[in-house]
Amino acid sequence: MWRSIRLDLAAKKAHWEEIPPEAVAWGGRYRTAHLLWEREAYRFDPLSPENPLVFAIGPLAGTGFSNANRTSVGTRSPLTLGIKEANGGGTFGYALGQMRVAHLVLEGQSPEWVVVRLTKEGEVFFDPAEGLLGLGNFEAAKRLFAAYGRKIAFALLGPVGEYLGLLSGIAFSDTDGRPSRLAARGGVGAVMGSKRVKAIVVEVPGKVEVFDKPKVLEGVRRYAQLLREDPLVMQFYNAIGTMGMADFQNAFGGLPVRNFRQGRLAPPEEFRMGGQHIAPLNKSRGGKHTHACMPGCVIQCSNVIVDEKGEEVVSPLEYETIGLLGTNCGLTDPDQLARLNRLANDLGIDTIETGASLALYMEKGLADWGDYAFMEAKLKSLYTPSEEARLLAQGTARLGEALGARRVPVIKRQAISAYDPRVVEATGITMMVTAQGADHTAGNAPRLETRAMKPEEILEASYQAQVNAAANDSLGLCVFGGSVTNKEVAFIVESVNAALGARLGPGFWRELGEGVLRLEHRFNHQAGFTHEDDRLPAFFYEEPVPPKNYTARFRPEDLSPLYARLHQEG
Repeated sequence: MWRSIRLDLAAKKAHWEEIPPEAVAWGGRYRTAHLLWEREAYRFDPLSPENPLVFAIGPLAGTGFSNANRTSVGTRSPLTLGIKEANGGGTFGYALGQMRVAHLVLEGQSPEWVVVRLTKEGEVFFDPAEGLLGLGNFEAAKRLFAAYGRKIAFALLGPVGEYLGLLSGIAFSDTDGRPSRLAARGGVGAVMGSKRVKAIVVEVPGKVEVFDKPKVLEGVRRYAQLLREDPLVMQFYNAIGTMGMADFQNAFGGLPVRNFRQGRLAPPEEFRMGGQHIAPLNKSRGGKHTHACMPGCVIQCSNVIVDEKGEEVVSPLEYETIGLLGTNCGLTDPDQLARLNRLANDLGIDTIETGASLALYMEKGLADWGDYAFMEAKLKSLYTPSEEARLLAQGTARLGEALGARRVPVIKRQAISAYDPRVVEATGITMMVTAQGADHTAGNAPRLETRAMKPEEILEASYQAQVNAAANDSLGLCVFGGSVTNKEVAFIVESVNAALGARLGPGFWRELGEGVLRLEHRFNHQAGFTHEDDRLPAFFYEEPVPPKNYTARFRPEDLSPLYARLHQEG
C-alpha cells in the first residue's frame, strides 16, 4: 500500500493518506506541480507558512531500478516567485520508495527548529534540532548518523537556509552518507528554513514491495543491460562524468566565461577545467571517477575528487559547477574549484546561482577575475548571517540590482546555467520558456549545431526535450539515462505497471510530460508572469560572444508555436 504524509508542523501531527497505484505513477515533478496548483500556492508569499514544501518520488524508487531514485522538491520559489521543482539523487528517494511513501508535504511552520524523523514502522517524530543549528552540512550529517544510526537517509538544510538565503538548496545523503546531492535551485532551502525544519530523517527498511516481483527484477536487469550497451552512457557519463560537457562546450563556444563575455576559456588543447584533464589527474591521485550517487545506478557518473595527497576534497564535481563557479568567474585551476565546491556543499547552496552572483562582483571591478582568495572569503562569509552574507545569499538578480550591474545573466530572477543561449540555442529557448526560471534541466539539447537548422526545428527540439525531461523527473529517473530511457518508453511504462499493478497505456509518457508543463505554465500565469518575463537579458542580443561571435536570435514573440502547445488545456 502506497501512502502520502501531510506534516502539520504547527501542531506536530502527521496525516497519512492511502494513494491508489495509478496515482503513484503520476509522481515526482508532476505530483509537486499538481499539489501546488491544487493548493493555489501562487497566492501565497513563498516564505509564509501557507506555502507548502513537497517531496515526491517516482514509482520505481527503492527497487534498484538504475537511476530511478531521484527526489523532486516542489514549492513556490522565493527566488523566481514562480513554481519550482528542484530534484536530486542520493538515498532519500530510495528510502521513501522502500517505505512506500509517494510524497510528503511540509505544511505551516514549526514553533521551534525540528528534525522530522520517519521510522521504518511508520512512526513520525518531531525531534529538537538545537544541536544542529549553525553547523555546516558535513558536521550536521555526522551528528545525524551518531543520533540515529547509519541505516538512514536524510534531507538536510545548510546554514544559509537557516537565515532564509535564496542560494540555499536541500542536501540529500549519497550512498556513502555525504550530504552532497542537492536539490539546489530556486531557493527551496529557504522555504524549508522558513518552516524551521533542519532535516528530515528516514530509516531505510532494506527491502521493497512491488506488485509483480519477477517482472520488476527482469526490468531492472534489462534496463541495466541497455544502459551498459549505450555508447553515450558508458563512453561519456560513466567514463568521464558530466564534466566532459565542459570540454565539449569550450570547443563548441558555448561555455560561460567571465560573466558570459566569452564562450571559450582556452584553446581545447590547453583547457584544464574539463574531464579530459581532470579525470586522468584525479585517477592518478587515487580518486574515483565512476561513483553511484544512488543505490543500483549503473551509469555512475558521479566522482570523488582528491587532492595531490590523495585526500578527498569533494564529491561530486559537476559540469554546472565548473561552468558557473569556475570558468564564469575566471577560474582556471580545477583544484581551487574543487575546494570552493566543497565549501558550497557544506553551506548547502546552489553552485550555479552562487557562481553567477560572485561573477557580478568581478564584473563591477570589486575583485579580479579568477581571484580565488576573494571567492573563498565570500563563501566563508555565508556561514553567519551578516549584512554582507545576506546580500550575496539573495541570488544573482537581487545582488545585481544592489550593485547596479548592467550585465546580469538571469531569466525570471534565476541565474542562467552553463550553456550560453547565443550558441546553445535549443537549451536557451528552454531556459526562456520554462516556468522554472533559467533551468537547463527543464529540457537540455546541448550538442545541437542549431545555425544549420530551421527555427521551427529548433523550437521542436526544445519542446521535445522539455516533455522528456518532465516525464523523467516525474518518474524519478535521472536524465543521464535519457539516451536509453527516451527511446524505450514502452518498456519504462511496462516496468511501472509491473511495480504498481497499474494498467497505463503507451501514451502515458507523453501525457505525463505534457501534463507537467501545462500545470507549471498555468501556475505561473496565475502568479502574474507574462511572456515578457521570458526575454533574455539585453546583452545577449547586443553582444556577439567569441569565438563564434553569435548574438541571440530568439525573443518571446518568436516562440508563439511553443506557447500555443504549453497553454493547451490537458
